[in-house]
Amino acid sequence: MGNCLFCRIVKGELPSDKVFENEEILAFHDINPVAPVHVLVIPKKHIASAMEIGEEDRTLVGGIHLAIREVARLTGVAGDGFRIVTNIGRHGQQTVPHLHYHVIGGRQLEWRF
Repeated sequence: MGNCLFCRIVKGELPSDKVFENEEILAFHDINPVAPVHVLVIPKKHIASAMEIGEEDRTLVGGIHLAIREVARLTGVAGDGFRIVTNIGRHGQQTVPHLHYHVIGGRQLEWRF
């Protein structure tokens, strides 16, 4: 997707503060953090949301979760805990239509809606 913000970051057209990268996955600091640690973990393959994950993406999704574990270790939140969030659609407040997981931690989190 040529105009997708995250696809442009993957291609190197837009800068990011990378935390982790491999052949299929990129993780970078969120530009509007809600906690001391707020990293986005995305597949390099364009998938619009979790609702668009296909059977062929099983291995990729597993790799994303392994990358999340590594991001937690690299950012120092693995021991005390963290939150993983993915937003889906308008009501879920998904602002970028590219599958992404927020890794949020570094302080005691609250549960509010």
